[in-house]
Amino acid sequence: MRRTLLGGAVCTLVFLYGCKPAAPPVKYAPIGTIREVMKSVVEPSADFIWGSVSTNVTSKGVEKKMPRTDEEWDEVHKRAIALVEATNLLLIPNRHVAKPNEKADNPDSERDPKDIDVMLAKDRATFLKHIGALREVSLKMLTSVEARDVQGMDTNGQALDKVCEDCHMIYWYLPDK
Repeated sequence: MRRTLLGGAVCTLVFLYGCKPAAPPVKYAPIGTIREVMKSVVEPSADFIWGSVSTNVTSKGVEKKMPRTDEEWDEVHKRAIALVEATNLLLIPNRHVAKPNEKADNPDSERDPKDIDVMLAKDRATFLKHIGALREVSLKMLTSVEARDVQGMDTNGQALDKVCEDCHMIYWYLPDK
């Protein structure tokens, strides 16, 4: 009889636990604009990584700048993670380029943010392709950082610059007249 009661109690608990209502799904609610993601995450992370590795030839000889301590490598790693994760932020639907009525920083050479929003809405697939390219090279950069591969960081830094410029040429810069 005890086994039956115990078995029944266990089955009841399992049933009740299994019937617990699921948590409602969290919906994307972008707060920052594409411009803000770029200025607060992408640009500082990329600039830090680019600046962490360099070769300078001076009258005293060749100076190589690179992370050397565990702390320096850890900081570059944080920036590489931020760069990869920024691509996830850029994938969130309904994120605008800029705040309402915000203008281009350099209207003589940059498109109006409203025009970029129209371009993105018209052909989101191309924008997603550029985000994918940024993600791919950012992941390669992360792999180089984790391997402490300075040459790989330099190579991927050049590739990072190219994917950024490829996207900016389409969306950000005004076409040559």
